[in-house]
Amino acid sequence: MARLIQSFGLLIFLGALLWAPLAQAAGERHSACQITPEAGDEAGFTQPEKDIYIDGMTNTLYYFEDGRVAGKYAVAVGKSSTPSPLGVFTINHKAANWGTGFGSRFMGLSVRWGKYGIHGTNNPGSIGSMASHGCFRMLNRDVEELYKKVPEGTKVWVDGGPYGPLGWGLRKLIPGDRGSHVVEVQKRLRNLGYYEGEIDGVYGEGMKAGMLRFKKDYGLAYTHTVDAAAYKAMGILMFE
Repeated sequence: MARLIQSFGLLIFLGALLWAPLAQAAGERHSACQITPEAGDEAGFTQPEKDIYIDGMTNTLYYFEDGRVAGKYAVAVGKSSTPSPLGVFTINHKAANWGTGFGSRFMGLSVRWGKYGIHGTNNPGSIGSMASHGCFRMLNRDVEELYKKVPEGTKVWVDGGPYGPLGWGLRKLIPGDRGSHVVEVQKRLRNLGYYEGEIDGVYGEGMKAGMLRFKKDYGLAYTHTVDAAAYKAMGILMFE
């Protein structure tokens, strides 16, 4: 019974961490974020004047001013086959009527492995679902309102599942893949001394060579595939 009570207490504690953004949305101050910043992005979520938090589990974008929720909007996020980037980024450019399919406003994000942004849509029925190619869609009236409020350089924190930058779990990787999972593997390989390239989220030649050396040293199947055994050997594990 004592062990059951301890486990229940741990679940409550973890639940409080995972659902912190929802508490923030109720108007409480926020002082931390679960996502690790990408290399090159400044660390620390220390209540700047303006920032954005996107909760990919509820398809909701929160706009903060001085640490308090000043706006809440429904968004569409990436499909499972074309997931949205997870992590900490900045708005690096803004444009009106940027192109077909992007609605009336576009705010680009500093994602190293592709072009992603927060933008409007000509398909308002998709809002609130997993429907995009990775960008964050908003109703045109909502994105126009947000566009006026946030300058270039605004921090954007994106969470997409219970496992932080790994979203809903581990994903098998092969050369050419891009995304948050690749970033985490690159970081781990670098820490272990097998990768010296950029942390750019792209499974390229440098990562291929590092993965082969790592697998050889750890007695794993000598392939470029990052599978469950490779994740385990690197110490990237999922806990519930």
